[in-house]
Amino acid sequence: MKNITSKFDKVLQASDIYGRVDHQPDSSKETLRNTPEKSYPFADQIGNYQRNKGIPTKSYKDSKVYIIGSGIAGLSAAYYFIRDGHFIPENITFIEQLHIEGGSLDGAGNATEGYIIRGGREMDCTYENLWDLFQDIPALELPAPYSVLDEYRLVNDNDSNYSIARLIHKQGAIKDFSKFGLSKKDQLAIIKLLLKKKEDLDDVTIENYFGESFLSSNFWTLWRTMFAFENWHSLLEFKLYMHKFLHAIDGLNDLSSLIFPKYNQYDSFVTPLGRWLKEKGVKLQVNSLVKDLDILINADGKTVKGIITEQEGVEVIIPVTEDDYVVVTTGSMTEDTSYGTNATAPIPVVDNGTSGQSAGWKLWKNLAAKSPIFGRPEKFCSDIEKSSWESVTLTCRPSALIEKLKEYSVNDPYSGKTVTGGIITIADSNWLMSFTCNRQPHFPTQPDDVLVLWVYALFMDKEGNYIKKTMPTATGNEILTELCYHLGIEKQIDNVIENTIVRTAYMPYITSMFMPRAKGDRPQIIPEGCKNLGLVGQFVETNNDVVFTMESSVRTARVAVYELLNLNKQVPDINPLQYDIRHLLKATKTLNDDRHFLGEGLLRKVLKGTYFEHILPVGSDVHQEDEKESFLAEQFGKFKEWVAGFKS
Repeated sequence: MKNITSKFDKVLQASDIYGRVDHQPDSSKETLRNTPEKSYPFADQIGNYQRNKGIPTKSYKDSKVYIIGSGIAGLSAAYYFIRDGHFIPENITFIEQLHIEGGSLDGAGNATEGYIIRGGREMDCTYENLWDLFQDIPALELPAPYSVLDEYRLVNDNDSNYSIARLIHKQGAIKDFSKFGLSKKDQLAIIKLLLKKKEDLDDVTIENYFGESFLSSNFWTLWRTMFAFENWHSLLEFKLYMHKFLHAIDGLNDLSSLIFPKYNQYDSFVTPLGRWLKEKGVKLQVNSLVKDLDILINADGKTVKGIITEQEGVEVIIPVTEDDYVVVTTGSMTEDTSYGTNATAPIPVVDNGTSGQSAGWKLWKNLAAKSPIFGRPEKFCSDIEKSSWESVTLTCRPSALIEKLKEYSVNDPYSGKTVTGGIITIADSNWLMSFTCNRQPHFPTQPDDVLVLWVYALFMDKEGNYIKKTMPTATGNEILTELCYHLGIEKQIDNVIENTIVRTAYMPYITSMFMPRAKGDRPQIIPEGCKNLGLVGQFVETNNDVVFTMESSVRTARVAVYELLNLNKQVPDINPLQYDIRHLLKATKTLNDDRHFLGEGLLRKVLKGTYFEHILPVGSDVHQEDEKESFLAEQFGKFKEWVAGFKS
């Protein structure tokens, strides 16, 4: 490929940087300073300047790519090999254990047998990698030249998302969700957490750090149900989420900070991306389990020489040359899903003895047995009692349930516009159950008189308030009855059951990526010494990104391709809004339930009538006297706490 850059030989040959790009810069360690040595953008400097085309250092016309797992991370890797690596699409092959691509981004069924979606993904406009990809993928329904991004913007720009019933309780009454209810002590604990170094939080849980007042607050109920956090999950991951979504915290209670696709995640993202790849010539080999990789390990590094697969019960080894590349999705959040129906429960009992024994975890475990650089998969798949929850998909004809739903809806459920605006959480549910109705139809071929609702719960070990069973051992009709009880329509349950098809999904590892972790538990995207192997998905290490998002999957794929090919491109760090003084001030006030924070009065006085006045959060003027009284009251309260502690 020398002919591409031949006119720039003098510059490139004299460069100390060419060929030594930091493909994954870290903004949490970078001091912003322009110097003669600084030629690349700052780590989290985003924008069109990052849209340069990668220039391969050599030709890859004879190189093959094997992508193990066809979830969004694998699909994205294929896209970046083609767009930035200039690979021949016909030389790229997916090896997929399932019968269809998409991984955990699923959506299937029909109105007769019932639809099913195991989960959903809240989206954000700051997902720079996701939108980098989907601004180039042709739209699902808009004609050429429009993209998936264009389609997404068309819907969300003209149909704002928000909730009028984020929390309910007492059999259907809307609970006040306007306040977070965080004490000053808990607000301070959040601020201290944001200031802590990531390295100091290895294996620390959320409940190790926060007290009961935080864990029982409205804030934690809103947060944990939106992101699916448990008290025993990783404090480090909670911290990373706080940094990444700091700009959206004032939309946490009413979900106004979210954006959603028109359809389910499979039809919205997997279908158009998969179609683009297939049209290019990428191959998909399904029903093939990859058990292990044959890796040559010597002083020169680690090179994959073969892929050990099982196809129709027969072991087949796919040879790999040193000029070929292998990309592996490690682990699976939806592995071992058990399904139920109206009349059946997904499992008879939660059995932790089966943790991590399935085929979907075998490859990562076999890699980890070869070298510690491949991480410790047992940290994530060894305790399904702490990593599982269950979701339910309801295919609904008109019934008492739909009439009740209308009371919680922003728009008529059949209007095609935002319905509940995200999940509605039943705050006093023993299962901590939530439900949602997204824009309808949720599937392109869904009949006009059918609605698709999604339900999930976080507590798998508690009996229901009405149905005295744990959720995984309850039938679909029993779960529907529990939901109707909490909505105050249990007397109309026969009408609801008659018009509702229930499909349940119990997922043992759905929050496994949130389990407490330490340095080295997750492997690097390109493990040390690996020449032709990249690891992607939710169980690999990134600098500052979070897990359980489509954005993080795409990020890992992009980093893998850029590093394997040593392209002259960087993957920017997460959006820098966490450093923006406007969002910091807004978050401070939001965490204090929009009450004035210490120093706000002085700030308003100094900035009033200046160019920078608009950076202050919305709120009335603060008199110095009010602020002084608030400060004195706060200090007196701290003194009383100190005295009480001293006495005890």
